[in-house]
Amino acid sequence: MLNTIEANPEAFACVGIVSNLALLVTYYTLLRSGLARVKFKVPAPSHEGPEEYMRHVRAHQNTIEHLVMYLPGMWLFAVAVSPWWAAGLGAVWPVCRLFYALGYYRSADGRRLPLYLSMPVVYTFLLSPLIGFVFKLL
Repeated sequence: MLNTIEANPEAFACVGIVSNLALLVTYYTLLRSGLARVKFKVPAPSHEGPEEYMRHVRAHQNTIEHLVMYLPGMWLFAVAVSPWWAAGLGAVWPVCRLFYALGYYRSADGRRLPLYLSMPVVYTFLLSPLIGFVFKLL
């Protein structure tokens, strides 16, 4: 049996809250990227600028690139496996992505540890739902 919002509204509310946190972190990286554009006087639509500007842009772009795997993966995990586990594991990602961005703003190497800590969450959300759905068919 699949997990449903009707059967477990509190658990899915937690997944929704974590989703919103992830979107807020993504918006934060967008805001910082825009502010860096102004600070370093990089005219739109150009993305060419000093290294510090480029780190702001990459922090935002990379967060978006990961968000498109993380967010639907978390919801699939919630349905196929557990909404409580989805919310718990999912809460790691926005925290790590915030520290990823803050570290990247300082230096390229500053992004590594938070990136490495956030990736197992994405991998879990990509693979576990597939396994869960297959087992539900058996």
